[in-house]
Amino acid sequence: MRFTFTAQQQSFRAEVNGFLRDALPADWDGADNAIDDEGFEFGRQFLKKLAPKHWIAPAWPKQYGGLEMDLWDQVIFNECMGYARAPIINTAAVGYLGPTIILYGSDEQKQQHLPGITSGDVVWCQGYSEPNSGSDLASLQTRAVQDGDDFVINGQKIWTSQAHYADWMFVLARTDPAAPKHRGISYFLLDMKTPGITVRPLINMAGGESFNEVFFESVRVPRSGLLGELNRGWYIATTTLDFERSSIGGTSQALRSLEDLTRFAKTETQGDGRRLWEKASVRHAVADLWIDLEMAQLLSYRVVSMQARGLVPNYEASIVKVFNSEYVQRQARIGAGIMGLYGQLWPGSPWEKLRSRFAKSYVTSVGSAIAGGTSEIQRNIIAQRGLGLPRG
Repeated sequence: MRFTFTAQQQSFRAEVNGFLRDALPADWDGADNAIDDEGFEFGRQFLKKLAPKHWIAPAWPKQYGGLEMDLWDQVIFNECMGYARAPIINTAAVGYLGPTIILYGSDEQKQQHLPGITSGDVVWCQGYSEPNSGSDLASLQTRAVQDGDDFVINGQKIWTSQAHYADWMFVLARTDPAAPKHRGISYFLLDMKTPGITVRPLINMAGGESFNEVFFESVRVPRSGLLGELNRGWYIATTTLDFERSSIGGTSQALRSLEDLTRFAKTETQGDGRRLWEKASVRHAVADLWIDLEMAQLLSYRVVSMQARGLVPNYEASIVKVFNSEYVQRQARIGAGIMGLYGQLWPGSPWEKLRSRFAKSYVTSVGSAIAGGTSEIQRNIIAQRGLGLPRG
C-alpha cells in the first residue's frame, strides 16, 4: 500500500520545513533526551517562534489558540518536527492535558490554562505514577483531603518528566479511600510554586536528568484546581492516557537515525580497508530495519486513516504503540552493534561518531516499551479487544 499526499499537503510540508530551516541553527542535529538549563531555555524560545503561527497546538480549536488542523496535516507537521529533531518541550500539555481540559474543563479553567499553553508561556508535567503504582495506576496512594475551599495533598509521584522545569502539574490523588480503587480518584491542576512541593532529580542510565520524583507535604489546592467531578478523576485520566498513547511512536525521528546509520555503514571502513557495507550481515541488518520502519509508518497511517473516517482506533493504537516502541529499541541495538567500538562511545569523546546517538539511544530506549503502557499491557489489549481472547 502507498499513501500519497495532495499538492496542497506537499506545499504545507515545504512550508513547515522552510520554517524549521530558519528557526533552528544551521548545524542543528537535535536535542538530547535529558535537557539541561540551556537546552530547556532554547526549547522555550522555539515555542515562542511557533506561537505566532498557532503551531504549538495546531490541532486545537481556533478559540483556544489552535488552527483546527485536519488529521493528515497534523501527520505532516509532526513528521517534519520529528525529522528535524525539533526541541519540543511541552508535549504533556499540548498532546495530553490540553485536549483533556477542552473536554472536561470549566469555562474558567479553559480561560485560565489553555492560552498559556498555546503562547508557550506555561510548561506542564504529569503527576501519575508512584513508587508502587505504575502499570496498576489505579492503586495510587497520594491523598487529597478536602479542607474548606481547598484540598490538601500529601504523597509522592515518580518518573515525572521535566518536573524540575514545569510551571504546573496535572496530578491524580485519592479523595475517597473507602471507594473501589477506580472510583475514589480525583484529577487536579496544581501550580508547582505552591508551598510544600519538593522536586528531586532521578538520574537516568544516560547520566541525565529527564525525570524526577516529586513530594507533596500538605500542599493546598483550591477547589478551582479540581478538573471534572470529585472522585471521577480516573475516567478523565484514561482519556488523557488515550491522548498520550495516540501520540507516542512517531517514525520520523527513527527515519532520520536510520538514514544516519545507513550513511555510516556505506562510508565507514574496517581495519582491512573494506567498507562496512561490503559485509552481507550489515546490509541485511540495515535492510531489515528499513522494512520494519516502513511497517511502523503504515501501522501509524492506518490509525490516522481510521480517525479521518470517524472511527475510534482501539487495539489498532496498541499495535502501533507496541511495534513502534520496540522498533526504537531494535534500531538502537542493531545500530550500536554495526558501529562497533564507536557504538560504545559517550558524547564528548574525541572519537565519537554520529554524536554518539546510538550509544545513548541504546540506553535511553529501554523506557520506550514502558512509558504510556507497557508492551505487556498493549499485548493484552490486542488479545482481548482485537482477537477476542478471554482475560487471563
